Amino acid sequence: MTQAPLDVARETLRDRFGHADFRPGQARAVEAVLAGRDTLVILPTGGGKSVCYQVPAMQLPGLTVVLSPLISLMKDQVDALDARGIPATFINSSLSQSEIASRLAEVHRGAIKLLYLAPERFDAGTTADRLRTIGVSLLAIDEAHCISAWGHDFRPSYRRVRDIRARLGAPPTVALTATATPDVRQDIARVLGLRDPEVVLTGFDRPNLRWHVVRTKNDAEKDGTLVSILGDRPGLAVVYASTRKTVERVAGVLRKHRIAAVAYHAGLDDDHRRSVQEDFMSERARVIVATNAFGMGIDKPNVRLVVHHAMPGSLEAYYQEAGRAGRDGQTADCFLLHAFQDRFTHEFFIKGASPEKAVVADVYATACRTSAPDGSLALDSTGLAAAAKGKISDREVESSMRILRQAGAVVEAAGALGHVRVRLLATPERIKQEMGDAPSMELDLLRALWRMTKGAVADGVAVDLDRLPPGLGGAMLVPGMLDGLQAKQMLVWSRVGEGTSMTDRKAPLSRWPVDWETLERRRQAELAQLEMVQKYAYTDRCRRGFVLRYFGDAAATASCQQCDNCLHLGHAAVQAPEPPAGTRGARSGRKTRGGSTVGADAQLPDLTEAQEQLLARLRELRGSLSKAEGVPAYVVFPDRTLREMARARPRTAGALGDIHGVGPTKMERYGERFLELLRDG
Repeated sequence: MTQAPLDVARETLRDRFGHADFRPGQARAVEAVLAGRDTLVILPTGGGKSVCYQVPAMQLPGLTVVLSPLISLMKDQVDALDARGIPATFINSSLSQSEIASRLAEVHRGAIKLLYLAPERFDAGTTADRLRTIGVSLLAIDEAHCISAWGHDFRPSYRRVRDIRARLGAPPTVALTATATPDVRQDIARVLGLRDPEVVLTGFDRPNLRWHVVRTKNDAEKDGTLVSILGDRPGLAVVYASTRKTVERVAGVLRKHRIAAVAYHAGLDDDHRRSVQEDFMSERARVIVATNAFGMGIDKPNVRLVVHHAMPGSLEAYYQEAGRAGRDGQTADCFLLHAFQDRFTHEFFIKGASPEKAVVADVYATACRTSAPDGSLALDSTGLAAAAKGKISDREVESSMRILRQAGAVVEAAGALGHVRVRLLATPERIKQEMGDAPSMELDLLRALWRMTKGAVADGVAVDLDRLPPGLGGAMLVPGMLDGLQAKQMLVWSRVGEGTSMTDRKAPLSRWPVDWETLERRRQAELAQLEMVQKYAYTDRCRRGFVLRYFGDAAATASCQQCDNCLHLGHAAVQAPEPPAGTRGARSGRKTRGGSTVGADAQLPDLTEAQEQLLARLRELRGSLSKAEGVPAYVVFPDRTLREMARARPRTAGALGDIHGVGPTKMERYGERFLELLRDG
């Protein structure tokens, strides 16, 4: 008697994967995939999404192609399958051409059941045609929220997956994600062109997690609160911080308080990073302070505490990262240390990456006005920003020029190939995630750019390609690699000087086919996601219910009796206590960004002449604001606060928030105006 496909799948699950039975939702997804139905799978972090295509792949006659966004995850998945005796491989930019050819030959011989690829692999070449000839039985799309413009990890290549699917012969498709709102789920199905898909949604609820928010004013309160939380709660902890610098600083604070903490980020060399990870995994270190790179593909089930040192850009990101706590099913706590000014950093980057139409129009008008009669541009991004009529950042100029290039309003001449301007978009953490550590020309190029510019490439810098190491190919070969890295949103680049020109400097902007609606929709979606994180931080209702309603989960209730609001805990921020006696670096008072210690009665040193001049401009701005609002000047900011601003000259919202007298309310009302002056002054 012939076994039912699902019964065979259960045997495969038991014999090859070592699991007694499917988890909730997996059996339904596997059954739909085996029946040849398009399927959309939404399972929570740790819910076993991979099984939903890996098990069917063993039963289907041909090849399963898996589109994955991260090189490191591809390798982890393939290594795990190899350990189980399942024939799988990956192809990505970490491999040489000969290695790629060898692996494709294996696929052609039928020796491979699962092939992992990045979607960018299909942007050029004959990959799709070759795979179609071989025969693709199933297309699996991991991290499918990337397909949606509403998703939190937008990638252009994922928007082209529908075309990739068609070129592969429109095989049955399974799209998988851990975080997708109803809008995103609809967008995934629409963009992919899924045919009457089976939607498997088990719910987002993690009832063993307890949710907490602590409202803070600055980093000092965040650090003190973190020390207090770790002192009150035993067990392993993951602390997420937004930058490498913050990771190192926070880990140092914890060590001063005799908390065994290690720092993890992509700025560490490979050996050091592996050592740090092993210290945490083996529990020699209780706490790992990390960027969001940590946790991808890492299963540590007994994490009892996850703390976000700063607000993430979306609830999707927050829920996925916080979900690394309590994967053993035991009770765990998730804390968000929230300062109102955290949002300004996110808004700055959103504005830079997705400029408004008025900004693009200003950049276009400036480029036309300052270009030579033949249309050639003499100004780079910094020059255009300075010449623009409005207050425009270099990032906004670069994004605007990219939009104009795509529309055909700006062209690049071949004569200036050797002189380019490059700005790194990806963090070292993301580069690590997506490109791994295996040797590749693109990775060598990124490292060379970083070393050559001493890190200035992160802010945008002019580069002579012929000064790069000879092995990279100079002006002849590097532009092609830059194009590839730009397509992956790793960086943006443009030729400088006479190499950039306007197609028609007298043409109005309306002549060029720019999809303003899509650009604005993306910008507003990112701002809306940010706003939702703030609403979560400030809600007085059940936090668990808030998150579940956001994801459209029917399990949402009015009270969970698990979060701080339902339990009326009323968390308050605290200053860091004195480190234990004998701890190196311990000192009293609050440390400013400039390195001075400011206590309640501290005497501030005299200002330099340049600082006095800046102070005068700050007072002038304060005067105009106080006059406009009809309030005394000290109500805007007292003199002590302005003097500290002039001395420390903060350039970011987080640094400004560290200044005495700058609270959330004043940050919201006046922060951006003062930051503009401090950045320009």
